[in-house]
Amino acid sequence: MTVTLNGTATDMADGATVGDLVRRYAPDRRRIAVARNGEVVPRGDWDGTALVEADVVEVLTPVAGG
Repeated sequence: MTVTLNGTATDMADGATVGDLVRRYAPDRRRIAVARNGEVVPRGDWDGTALVEADVVEVLTPVAGG
């Protein structure tokens, strides 16, 4: 299946989860947040949140600033 990850078309296996995507593309998971189709996915739900064709996923890193 194809999902959009941070604006780029990305192929994932059928049945893949948000957790699978994060492990593949953001191995340092300590300081990231994930949104799927505009909704934040709580860290504890990553492995239980299935991706489907055409999902839009944003993996975000918080930046301190002022």
